Amino acid sequence: MAVDLARELVPDGLWRIAAPLIPPFRPRQQGGGTAPVADRKVFTAVVYVLTSGCAWRYLPPTFGTSPATAHRRFTAWTKTGLWRRLHRAVLDELGARGELDWASAIIDAASVRAKKGSLTGPNPVDRGKKGSKLHVLSEAQGIPLTVAVSGANVHDSQAFKPLLLGLPAIRSRRGPRRRRPAKVRADKAYFSAEHLTWLRSRGLIPRIARPGVESGERLGRYRWKIERSIAWLFGYRRLTVRYERKGSHFLAFLGLAAALTCYKKLAKLAT
Repeated sequence: MAVDLARELVPDGLWRIAAPLIPPFRPRQQGGGTAPVADRKVFTAVVYVLTSGCAWRYLPPTFGTSPATAHRRFTAWTKTGLWRRLHRAVLDELGARGELDWASAIIDAASVRAKKGSLTGPNPVDRGKKGSKLHVLSEAQGIPLTVAVSGANVHDSQAFKPLLLGLPAIRSRRGPRRRRPAKVRADKAYFSAEHLTWLRSRGLIPRIARPGVESGERLGRYRWKIERSIAWLFGYRRLTVRYERKGSHFLAFLGLAAALTCYKKLAKLAT
């Protein structure tokens, strides 16, 4: 059963993408010690923590690694930017197959409660309780392209430009890599004359709801796709309540969740 769970969490196809991105293990300078745990076992343990939401100390021994080793390797991989590179690698696979819809990009955000740590703040819609905010930009069908984390008291619009500027250059089925959608869709929280001017200066068509002018019904034709994207991400239980003291670790889990969400789309193409 443990083998089946490991293969379900990290299928061979996902591991083929992830393995070349993982930095090589560096033995201790003084030598000695036990043999290093295989990267795939540790990677699977990290995915399990993200998916189940369990604390590191409750990591089952069936994964073949101790909680301390899994957390230590997760921290080291986070510092090297592994999760961001994995997300982009999976996006490249989708882009090469023509499975990304660049007709538009959609932006939205959602808040979660946070126990402690950086990138947190009083949540104005949760009686001022400490929280973090997840920012997501997807393509037209809801595949997450970029993600970010901020304090819950940071206005959604503050992540607008960083998300768009953070769009990676993704492979296309034909021609050069692409990183620019045709349109940018967002709700009223993102509306400002500055954003409209900025988008047009970059050759992007703004489709941002105007306060007091456009109804929610019109926006809802597209908004449900980004809401579905955020629901996919919240399917990974480690993201529903933030326990990480370091904001970089919570962002790492969010980046891994985005990569796994994209991989599920890729896996469906092979069936």
